[in-house]
Amino acid sequence: MPQSLVNNLCVYCGSRLGNDPNFEVAARELGHRLAAHDIGLVYGGGAVGLMGVVASAVSDRGGKVTGVIPEFLRQREIAFNDAEELILTEDMHARKRIMFERSDAFVALPGGIGTLEELLEVSTWLQLEQHEKPVIVANLFGYWEPLRDLLAGVVAGGFVDQSTVDQIRIVNSVEQLMTELGFPSA
Repeated sequence: MPQSLVNNLCVYCGSRLGNDPNFEVAARELGHRLAAHDIGLVYGGGAVGLMGVVASAVSDRGGKVTGVIPEFLRQREIAFNDAEELILTEDMHARKRIMFERSDAFVALPGGIGTLEELLEVSTWLQLEQHEKPVIVANLFGYWEPLRDLLAGVVAGGFVDQSTVDQIRIVNSVEQLMTELGFPSA
């Protein structure tokens, strides 16, 4: 994918840091690389967990951060007030729609049920030809291996073709992610 086509990357990730400190290191690396390549971050708007790490890393390097957070999560996920743009929504549906509309590609870092749900939603929309934007799973330190197994299972079960699953790109590092997006290694 040529560099000019990715101006804003939607990053789905946890509102917690997780148990592996490498997740935080990788999230920070991604934020720094986004800022270095002038790629805007579009994300869930929180200042906590991996979300906060990515946003802080982009912001600290002078990059553009667009946070989208429902009013009811503003205190729970501590809205990231250093965002260039912080959009408050009425509900999760509006949040996800705005994040979709503002992004040229999507990536899932490690996260929980919400991260998985957001990833699967944009993957479903891709399958249904509602968009042609890249959907990428950052399988950092093997975190998303169970998802890879699940996807193989739905193919084996005859519920989806392998070509549909292949639309979801899986990478194993931030460097591979940047290459997948068409940006050179740092």
